[in-house]
Amino acid sequence: MQNTDRIWDLIDAKREDFFGLSDRIWGMPEIAYTEYRSAEEHRKMLQEQGFAITQGPAGIPTAVIGEAGSGGPVIAILGEYDALPGLSQEANIAEPRPLPGNGYGHGCGHNMLGSAALLAATALKDYLAQNNLPGTIRYYGCPAEEGGAAKAFMVRAGLFDDVDAAITWHPASMNRVDKAGSLANTRIDFTFTGRASHAAAAPHLGRSALDAMELMSVGVNYMREHMPSDARIHYAVLDGGGIAPNVVQARAKVRYAVRARDVHGMKALNERVIKVARGAAMMTETEVEIRIFSAVSNLLGNSPLEEVMFANMQRLGPVQFDAADRAFAAQIQATLSAEDIAADYRAVGLQTRDDTPLCDFLVPLDAVGEPMIGSTDVGDVSWAVPTVQARVATHAIGTPGHSWQITAQGKASAAHKGLAHAAKIMAGTAADLLADPELLEKAKADHKARIGKLPYSCPIPDDVNPPIQPRPENL
Repeated sequence: MQNTDRIWDLIDAKREDFFGLSDRIWGMPEIAYTEYRSAEEHRKMLQEQGFAITQGPAGIPTAVIGEAGSGGPVIAILGEYDALPGLSQEANIAEPRPLPGNGYGHGCGHNMLGSAALLAATALKDYLAQNNLPGTIRYYGCPAEEGGAAKAFMVRAGLFDDVDAAITWHPASMNRVDKAGSLANTRIDFTFTGRASHAAAAPHLGRSALDAMELMSVGVNYMREHMPSDARIHYAVLDGGGIAPNVVQARAKVRYAVRARDVHGMKALNERVIKVARGAAMMTETEVEIRIFSAVSNLLGNSPLEEVMFANMQRLGPVQFDAADRAFAAQIQATLSAEDIAADYRAVGLQTRDDTPLCDFLVPLDAVGEPMIGSTDVGDVSWAVPTVQARVATHAIGTPGHSWQITAQGKASAAHKGLAHAAKIMAGTAADLLADPELLEKAKADHKARIGKLPYSCPIPDDVNPPIQPRPENL
């Protein structure tokens, strides 16, 4: 207990610097593998805090690793800093107000995620050094969680082979230990190639790639009745073939996201979607190129780690918000529906509470809510090493993920308080693991039992590399 108190004091002493880190990567143009400015902010902070730095691990220029300490155990702290398209928003305003000329925003709170994780790693580094204790703290700055699967590539490259446990968090509306449920997910690009022609004078000579893409959509829609109820398939048109309706489109490209409860089920669905694409190409006499863009595994839980993390949450209590925080959160809630708010409570298995704009309680560890239907590349880390994740309140209850409302709250006072609180939870959990070898062995035994006879196999094919994007000229 004294160990975590000292570490929490270190976090309090440094927190203002990391509020600044969180705010500096606000609204920058980070879409998968273009997070150059955010990665540089994290690299500079790692350098200022005295970490040994590995730039561009796994061949990803927007990833960074900072390491401190020596010997074992090795504790990984996972951070993120990527954003989403179309979610730019002026901060601290409870109405849609996109920033001029910037279509990107931190609509999932990853500006806070990486900042708190690095704050926790820094406090742990200082604590080990001040007390001359063995152990290695390794901060993983991970880009492209939103669809790019950077952690899966990093696991595949062996960057977690010597790690004993991994700890992370995610901004949320509730304070709880993550129940480690998620869907495995593959993103696959289908590029159809046909033959252009004049759509009026010689349509019979054309072979429409757009027709093939639309037929694929029809075929996949008919699959939906005949797949598991918790599976999901979504798509986005990347190239519709042009804007001229009097030209038979010779090229079209669509990206599908295929999700299932586990990797095995996901791969089976992938094959069915691929068959539909090939059938659409056959019907339209076009060609189709099929390329996996990224893939992630489902999350594995770890009971010993979840219990120690929840114990740290109990010692800290909920985030201490003030009246101004609650007033702004209430303004955000006024932009939401009653169903938005009720959905947050259902997700954690609790009854809806009135007049509670910000979470002032802890969700019990044994609460049973609705299963998580999203996906994350933390799943691949959880297959490689024992992993645990906190959810910490940083925004109003009911705020939908991937929304302008998340972006609007991302550098507010409540967000700063939540990220410092998350850093303490992560640092306290790591301190308990460093101080108690038996606890770490229990976590490893739990992990081994969950994997059973199915050791980790990266869901990304060996010939698929991270889809690295060039550094923009203006950075």
